[in-house]
Order: sequence, then structure tokens, then C-alpha cells
Amino acid sequence: MPDYTDVRGNNLSVFKTPPRRIVSLVPSQTELLYDLGLDKEVVGITKFCVHPTSWFQSKTRIGGTKNINLDKIKVLQPDLILANKEENVKEQMEELANCFPGWVTDVNNLKEALDMIEAVGILTNKTATATHIKNGIAKNFDTLKQQLTFKPIRTCYLIWKDPYMTVGGDTFIHNMLQHAGFENIFSNKQRYPELTLELLQTMNCEVMLLSSEPYPFSEKHIAQLQLLLPKRRIMLVDGEMFSWYGSRLMHAPAYFTQLQVQLQNS
Repeated sequence: MPDYTDVRGNNLSVFKTPPRRIVSLVPSQTELLYDLGLDKEVVGITKFCVHPTSWFQSKTRIGGTKNINLDKIKVLQPDLILANKEENVKEQMEELANCFPGWVTDVNNLKEALDMIEAVGILTNKTATATHIKNGIAKNFDTLKQQLTFKPIRTCYLIWKDPYMTVGGDTFIHNMLQHAGFENIFSNKQRYPELTLELLQTMNCEVMLLSSEPYPFSEKHIAQLQLLLPKRRIMLVDGEMFSWYGSRLMHAPAYFTQLQVQLQNS
């Protein structure tokens, strides 16, 4: 068994039997659990776990990723809680850890995402399926790398408005931008720095990508920013493809390829 440990230092060897009642506090990992075939085992998800639709409609929702309902979770009596260092609140995770076994991930790049998928597969006794998903993702990203032969496009990726916020070089989104053929002009920053309108007007980038999440950018925001940045190419992108680090990564390379074709032909 690989020597995987989570954020709190738990080793996979601590978990002696496969979980029968799982609560997932991370949308991208909820989708992974579905693709691992754990329909009966997953009993609770967050209100942001929108994939798959069938689970969103049928599973018990225990609040948001950063505002979970501890009482609802306690009623569910999980024998495994899947959480994430960035997406969930440390104090809430610590309180839950006093009552239930948990696995807290920290995913900032493709390699760590693949390791997480393998670890969750081992944790849930779905090793073969997890390995299949992991290998498929790795293969698709290798194909993407071979296809992207041009110089990376200088890019600003916006995740929020009022204030505008972008992504630094230590984020998972930054790593996906790299794989997708984009050069993050804020790679020298950390996490999610705020941007002023003045900085947006003076920055040196070729393309601005407006993410569909967590802020729901739309066409009207393109129009607003285009007035300020008439010479910039501004477009909407599927934020899930850049920020979800579970099994959705299987589809990300094809989306990135389509995005680059769209840019090259425009």
C-alpha cells in the first residue's frame, strides 16, 4: 500500500475496513465517489455537490463547504468524512474529528490530484476503478501536452468580482492553466489576490478568462470589462474544468483543447 497521509497526518493504514457511511464535504470528490461506484455508501453531501444530479436530488445535504451543519452530520453517523484543507473550515473539521474518522486532502496540482484519486480508491476499497480513472486522466493530459506546441498565452484568470480576484502560482487552477497552454501573469502571487480596475487596465496580458465559479461571470461582465480593456480578448470558461480535481479531470484536456482551438481561430 502506498504511504499516503492526509493533512492531519493520518495514514491509510489507520482505516482497517472500507467505509459504509460516507459524508463528502468536497464537490469534486463527491463526483469521484460517484464514479467509483459508491452510491450506497455516500449518505451526505454539500449543497455545492451538484454532480451527479441524481445525488444532488437524493442525498442528504449538510450545508455548504464552509458552513456545514454539524448536527446533520452527527445524525448521519458517518464512518468516513472526506474533506479538503482549502475548501473546508479547519475548526469545523477538528470538531468532527472528535467524533468521526476523516480524511482531509490538500490538492494543488495534477500529481497531487492523481495521488488523491488513488488514495480515495484505496480508502474505499475501489482500487481498481480508481486506478482506471487515474490512468485515464494521466493519458489524456499526456495527449494534451503533445498537442499544445505553441507558446503559452499570457493570461489573467478571474474567479471573483467586487473585488476582482485572480489566482496565484500556488493554486490548482494555476497548474491547470499551465497544462492548458496559458501563462498565468500572476504566477508570482500566492493563493487568490485581489485586483483593482487600474491594475486590470495596465496589466500585460493577451487573454482574460472569466470563470463560471465561484463567481458566476456571464456575457454582461465581458461587455463591462471590454469597455475598460478594448484590446484584450475576454471569454467565459467552465470553472469546473479548471478547479475540480476529481474524476472530472478526465474531461478537462478535451475542454482545454477546444478552448485553444477557439482562441487560435478567432
